[in-house]
Amino acid sequence: MICVILAHPYPSRSRANRILAEALRQTPSLELRSLYDLYPDFDIDVAAEQGALERARMVVWMHPVFWYSVPSLLKHWFDRVLLPGWAFGEDGAALRGKACLWVATTGGDEHAYSEHGVHGRSFADFVAPLQQTARFCGMQWQPPFIVHGAGRLDDESLQRQAQGLLRRIEPWVERQMQGVAGELRP
Repeated sequence: MICVILAHPYPSRSRANRILAEALRQTPSLELRSLYDLYPDFDIDVAAEQGALERARMVVWMHPVFWYSVPSLLKHWFDRVLLPGWAFGEDGAALRGKACLWVATTGGDEHAYSEHGVHGRSFADFVAPLQQTARFCGMQWQPPFIVHGAGRLDDESLQRQAQGLLRRIEPWVERQMQGVAGELRP
């Protein structure tokens, strides 16, 4: 199973994340958990979230980039769900070996995330906190899937991005389907 943790504070106003999420929802063996829909009061059901992660072979963190980081509820989710003794530390092996894919949308285009762009840094400079979170939990970090300038892309371009995202997760979907087929054999 692939577990997608979607953290968009304004899902009804997001074209990019909505199109990406709609494409993912069509994927077999995928559970999409929209944090702001599930926990508008920030009262996270830790057991439910950990259960979803335990069932997954791949975990996807999907969100818009806010101030070079994750939206506040996703940061809170990390703090509440990725606990010592469960996600890391002594006896903390629940996520060990699971693939982790970061899917992010940005307001700025690729040039904005360059030495000469408005942000003065490459986007790669902002990857480390998420990458280290995954690695600290023993997860297998995958190259991120970033959609730059998401608010300025037309629907056709966003659909192409969604198809690219589906191609990125396809190997895990195929492995899952092979595993299910293997379980059905006598």
